[in-house]
Parts: sequence; structure tokens; C-alpha cells
Amino acid sequence: MTATDTSTLAERIWARDATVWSGNDEGEWLGWLDEPTRQIDLSAAPVGEFEHYVLLGMGGSSLAPEVMRRAFRSTTFHVLDTTHPQAIRRLEDGIDLGRTFFVASSKSGTTLETRSHLDHFWERAGRNPEQFAVVTDPGSELESLARERGFRAIFHGEPTIGGRYSALSAFGLVAAALLDADVERLRERAREMAEACRAPDGPGLRLGLQFGEGWREGRDKVCIDDTPEGFGLWAEQLIAESTGKEGKGLVPAPGESPEGSDRQYAAVELNDPYDLGAEFFRWEFATAVAGAILGINAFNQPNVQAAKDRTNAILGGGAEPDVEPTGSLEELLSGAGEGDYVAVQAFVDPNDDSERRIASLVERIRAETGCVTTHGFGPRYLHSTGQLHKGGPTTGRFVQVVDDTGGEIPIPGRPFGFGKLIRAQAAGDFASLQERGRPIVRIRLEEV
Repeated sequence: MTATDTSTLAERIWARDATVWSGNDEGEWLGWLDEPTRQIDLSAAPVGEFEHYVLLGMGGSSLAPEVMRRAFRSTTFHVLDTTHPQAIRRLEDGIDLGRTFFVASSKSGTTLETRSHLDHFWERAGRNPEQFAVVTDPGSELESLARERGFRAIFHGEPTIGGRYSALSAFGLVAAALLDADVERLRERAREMAEACRAPDGPGLRLGLQFGEGWREGRDKVCIDDTPEGFGLWAEQLIAESTGKEGKGLVPAPGESPEGSDRQYAAVELNDPYDLGAEFFRWEFATAVAGAILGINAFNQPNVQAAKDRTNAILGGGAEPDVEPTGSLEELLSGAGEGDYVAVQAFVDPNDDSERRIASLVERIRAETGCVTTHGFGPRYLHSTGQLHKGGPTTGRFVQVVDDTGGEIPIPGRPFGFGKLIRAQAAGDFASLQERGRPIVRIRLEEV
């Protein structure tokens, strides 16, 4: 993609021209362009009928709902995207299981974590189908299960939209409805932004050109505004999974200082919660533009399966996953050079104490290395930045953090529980990164 091509870039994206990217199947994944104007029926959402609502999902199914939960300051809507037993117990302690509505959200319908959560709460809530719904693509295993069990509602995703571009589809809007947000108002902001992005110099194009041109100049770290809504949680998956492949990629760094030769600043424009409709679309369009400049397919995720395969192999083997500390953190950090980044991958209970400890570790690493330092909780990040870590530039250095998962919680119908699952996910990702020659160490939370 040369500078002279940008004058028609927006027009070509709207025309579904796959040669904007790699010329493969990209044209089949552009349904997100139409999502602000697509008809969507949310009438089956039981708004206000329950005391609590819990969304069970990972990555593209959970991050937009989590951002909206924070933006609308809900205390009755919860997002579960961890397999840590202590987090599951804490959620259960904070809700009345008989007065809670559960939504299992998975595009493929086969996401291991989501299916495990669903089976767990199906039993815990007394197998009451009136308390359950699913969001999934038509014809998935999850849809079949919901029909078999007689769930209250099935909301369909759009098959021509990848998970990380699905915020304005049922995967985000069912959550918005259950939050009692004005869904039409949210969509109206999105429609206005979509129309603006049709212009040859529209807001999405401008942001995308900034991303791509910054990357060309060696400023591949995108320092995203740290907002109360946690917008960066959603944006980092969008950017990392879309651009982090073929040894290239933009490294999203929410809350990181933009001061540095390898960094660029990205402003989040949110004056009120409903601006999320516009921002979701602007950043989706910008990421598609950036992918064109990087010369990659912005809609696939070729390396995400690697950690899943490793995890499944560990679980299938029956042995206890090895999550013992390994490697020297000091040596890992001393080897960091200019242009590198450090990623802290925390397979721990995401409670207030661990978040403080991880934040302290991140600050220490920044001070010692001068490098951009990101962090994510596992297994959430496996469905977010994991693609970048494995398929992106070889400038990442990785610090895995584990803790004591506590007493086991069995998963109905599985030969393992949630504790073993999260330990296997940690071990699987560690092995996958090692296999690719990525520098990585493992430490325990109590060492932080």
C-alpha cells in the first residue's frame, strides 16, 4: 500500500475490495460495515426482569460488553471471562443464582471456557431454561444445545463478522439491552460514524493512516488513552489480533506513556457512554485501514489456535500441568533493548489485590527497561493479544504470573475442573511461546 493509494482507500473498503489487503477471503469478513444499519431483534432480552445478569464469554464476545458495563456503571451486569476458581466463587457469592439471567456468548459455539461456564451455571441454577440465553452464529453447537435445553432466547450473530469486529452486532448489543441502555441511541451514533467514514478523508481513515504511517516510521506501539470505561481492553484485541501476524504488527498499549521513538498516541473520543457506538465503528474502520498499510489480512488469526492445541494436549494427557516458576526475571529484563516490549501475562484471580500487584510489577518493568509494558489476565488475553504475541514482531518479552488456584470446581461432563483448566492454559501458552523462540519466564504472584 503506497501513499498514493490512500485517496481511494475508503471507497475500496466500502466496495469490499479484498485486494486492499492480501486479496484472499477478506471480502467475506466485512459484514461489520453494515452492522449499524442491519435489523436486529432484541425483544427477547428480559430487561429488568432479573436481579442480576451474567455474560459468559471470551474475547470478542466479552470485551465490548465489559466496556459497556463500565461505561454505564452497572452493578447488576457481570462479565465472566476467567476460568479461575476463586473468581467463579466470588461471582456466585455476589448473586442470587435463582434470580440471575445467564447469557452464553460464543461465535463458534465451541469456546471451551464459555461452554464450561455454561455447563457449570446450568447445574448451579437448577437447570431452569428460563434463566438462560445464547448469542452465537446460526447453526452452531451452542445454538443446538440451547434449542435442546429450551433456553429462553437465542440471539444470532452475523456470520460475515469476525469476533473482534462484532461490538455493534448481537454480541455487544444484547449486553447493551440487558444493561438497560438505549440501544437505538447507541446505534444512531454508530450510523453517524459509519456515514462519516465513507468520506475520502473520514475519521476512521485518518486514524488508520496514523496507525499505519506510524508503523512505517517504527512507531509500532499504540498508546491508547486510559479511560474509565476501559476502552483499551476492547481496542487492544481489535488491533493486536488484526495486525499481529507475519512478523508484523501494532502493539496496543492502553495507559502507556506515548513519549518514545517507538510510540504513537491514540486518543479515545468519549464524551458520554453512547459515544461508544461511534468509537467502536471508528476504531474498526481504522484497524482495517492499518491492516492495508501493513499488507496483511486484517480479519484472520492464524496463530490463535496454537495455545489452544497445547492446552488440549495437556488436558488430554491427564497429568498435572507444570506451572512451576522458571527462568530469571532479572535476566529477561536485562536483555530488553530499544524497540522491545514486555508483556505481563497473569493467570491469576483478577481481584483487587492481584490487580495492584500486577500494576506494581508493570511499573517496575517500565522503570528498569524503559520499554512499553503491557499486561493482561489469562485466559482472557489468549483471545485478545495472544495472536500478536505469537505471530507479530519478535520484539516481545514475556512474564507469566501464576497463583494458587485454590479448591477445585468440577466442570460437568469434563474429566478436569476449572483450576486444572486455567493451569493447563498457562502451561499451554508458555510452551507455545517457547516453541516460537519468544523470551519468557514464569513467576508466582507472591513474588511480585
